[in-house]
Amino acid sequence: MPGIEMRAVSFARGERRILDDVTARAPAGRFTGVIGPNGSGKSTLLSMVMRWQRPDAGQVLLGGTDVRELGRREFARTVAELEQHSATVLELSVEQIVELGTIPHAGGWARPLGDAAHEAHQAIGTLGIEHLRHRTWQTLSGGERQKVQMARALAQRPKVLVLDEPTNHLDVAAGLHLLQLARDLGLTVLAALHDLQLAAMYCDHLVVLDEGRVRAQGSASEVLTPELLADVYGLDAQVLRHPVTGGPLIVMCGVVSATGGEK
Repeated sequence: MPGIEMRAVSFARGERRILDDVTARAPAGRFTGVIGPNGSGKSTLLSMVMRWQRPDAGQVLLGGTDVRELGRREFARTVAELEQHSATVLELSVEQIVELGTIPHAGGWARPLGDAAHEAHQAIGTLGIEHLRHRTWQTLSGGERQKVQMARALAQRPKVLVLDEPTNHLDVAAGLHLLQLARDLGLTVLAALHDLQLAAMYCDHLVVLDEGRVRAQGSASEVLTPELLADVYGLDAQVLRHPVTGGPLIVMCGVVSATGGEK
């Protein structure tokens, strides 16, 4: 199972530097969360891993190889992505969309048959969306679309799963189910998350971004301290021990003003 490593990655749009000398890792076979305030560079970092954008400086390595050196099919057989927002103008059914995930393992770009179709059906069952199989994309709710995209990613049989705000549009139970599923797969998972408590519950490793720079990385217990929450998020918070999981339990008390007091 390959891990992911970012080495001194920088990226700018015009005069604005979005990522600034980012060095971080997502250990092989573990669930890594990228957290930070809005605009901290989380989605941009994931786009570097997915090769949607090229770093101005630095490297992104997958199993020790620069992602830019991997062939398109090899990359697609290794890495699957759940995007934050997905859209299509085609009138595709849910079953057809999930089957698209099997293309990297097919002999060509024709509709997958045999084992490939079986993989798609298994993924649909794993996400519990059999009842949606014949629905078209345009008729789905935001949460249903998120589940379909996750099924497509699973049908791809990846070794690495990249998730950009995966609980977007999902209700609480569905969001917990999706994160637990991602964790139980045993893949290398890299996820941008905005919910700190979910990050504490499901992530083996955390990378904290703030204004495009790495502020901390390590286990949730090492990273999620009251001091970091105040410095990065402006939160007045206590971090307790969760009575069930034993991990961090974040108790929000308010926000910290510029003068250091609560407001």
